[in-house]
Amino acid sequence: MSDAVQRSAIMQDHSVFQAGNHDFQSDIEMLASSELVGTILETVMLATDTRFAAVARVTADRWVACRTVDEVNFGLASGDEIEIQSTFCQSVRESAQKVLFNDVATDDVYRNHPIAMKFGIVSYASIPILRSDGTFFGTLCAIDTVPRNIKHPRAVAMLEMFADLIGRSLETEERLSAQEELVENERRLARLQEEFVAVLGHDLRNPVAAFEAGLRQLGHEPLSDRGNTLLSLMRATVRRMNDLIENIMLHAKNRLGGGLRISAVPDAPLAQAITEVVEEIRAATPEQEIRLDLAFDRPVSCDPARVAQAVSNLLSNAARHSLPGTPVELHGTVEGGVTLITVSNHGEEVPESVRERLFKPFERGSEERGEGLGLGLYIAASIATAHGGRIAVDCEGGVTRFTLSLPVLPAEA
Repeated sequence: MSDAVQRSAIMQDHSVFQAGNHDFQSDIEMLASSELVGTILETVMLATDTRFAAVARVTADRWVACRTVDEVNFGLASGDEIEIQSTFCQSVRESAQKVLFNDVATDDVYRNHPIAMKFGIVSYASIPILRSDGTFFGTLCAIDTVPRNIKHPRAVAMLEMFADLIGRSLETEERLSAQEELVENERRLARLQEEFVAVLGHDLRNPVAAFEAGLRQLGHEPLSDRGNTLLSLMRATVRRMNDLIENIMLHAKNRLGGGLRISAVPDAPLAQAITEVVEEIRAATPEQEIRLDLAFDRPVSCDPARVAQAVSNLLSNAARHSLPGTPVELHGTVEGGVTLITVSNHGEEVPESVRERLFKPFERGSEERGEGLGLGLYIAASIATAHGGRIAVDCEGGVTRFTLSLPVLPAEA
C-alpha cells in the first residue's frame, strides 16, 4: 500500500478523531513540550530505522497521541485519537507486554493481522510505559510501512530503556506540576489573607474613630478622679488601637501594593517628629521611663512621619519587654552619611533563633510575652528598607538594642 493510500485510509477512517480541547490536555502539553521526549522519539526512529514514532496515552477505552514524529505522513498529531480497538496497544495495556514484529507478512503471531492490514503497518513496536509505582500510562510506539529490524535485541533493549525513562520523567513532571499548583494555591491563599487584613484594618478605622470622638466629648464632662484615670487609660488604649490599625494598613499596602512608599523631604524635621512620638508613648505608658538623646547635627533628608512611625514601633516593643524599673533609651545621631537611631531596653535576651524572624510579618519575640499581631517590627523594617536602610538587633549584658540605620537621602526631585 502506498504512503498516500495509507494516509487516506487513516484520515478517512471513522475511528480517527482530530485534536481539540482534550480531557488529556495536561498529558499532551507535558509531553509535547518535553525536550527529552522529543529527543527520545528522534533517537528511536534513527535506531530502528522507522519513520513514525509516538508516545500515546492509553486507557481501557482510549488511545490518544501525546507526541508524534511522523515522516510517513500518517497524519496523526498530538491530541488525535484512535479507537482503542483499532490499535495493538489495547493488548499491551491488558498484558503489560510489548508487541513487536519486523514484517507483518512473515511474523508467526501477527501475520495478516487486521489492524496491520487496515493501516498498512508492516513493522511495529509498542512498549508499555509504566510509572515507578507500576501504574500503566501508555505506550512508546515505532512504526513503518516497510520491513525493519525492530526485534533486534539492542533495539528492544533501547526501546525498553526509553519507555522506562519516559515513565520516570512523567512522574517527575507530574510531581513538579503538583508542587507548582500547590505553590500557586498558597500564593492565592496568602493574597486572600492579606486582602482580608487590609479590609479588616480599613473597616476598623470608623468604629475606633467614633470611640475616640466619644472619649473627647467625655473629656469635657465633669468626672471624678477615678473617672479621669479611666479616661486616660482608655485614651491610651485607643492610641494603641490606632497604631495597630496603621500597622495593618501599612502591611497591606506593602504586600499588595508592591512595597512601602516614602516621601523624603530635605532637612526633614526628624527630631521634632521623634520627640512627638516619645511624648505620646510617655503619656500612654507613664510607668515607663523613656530617655531621649537626639544629636542630629546636620540636615537629614527622609520621610519624617514614616521614620517616626518606625521609632514608635521600636519604642512600644522596648517598653513591653523592658524589666520593671529600668529605662528605655533612644539615641539619634548622624555619622558619616548614615542616620543612626538606637532604641535599647534592659530585659531578657532575644535568642539568636528568634532574631532571625523578628522582622517578618505576624512573628513575635515569644508567645508568652508577645502582644498584637506581630506587625510592629516588620513595619519598622519595611520603613527602613524603603529608605534604603536596615534595622539590626543585638543583645549584650542584659541590654537589647535595635539600631535603625538610614542613609542621608537626597531629596526627591
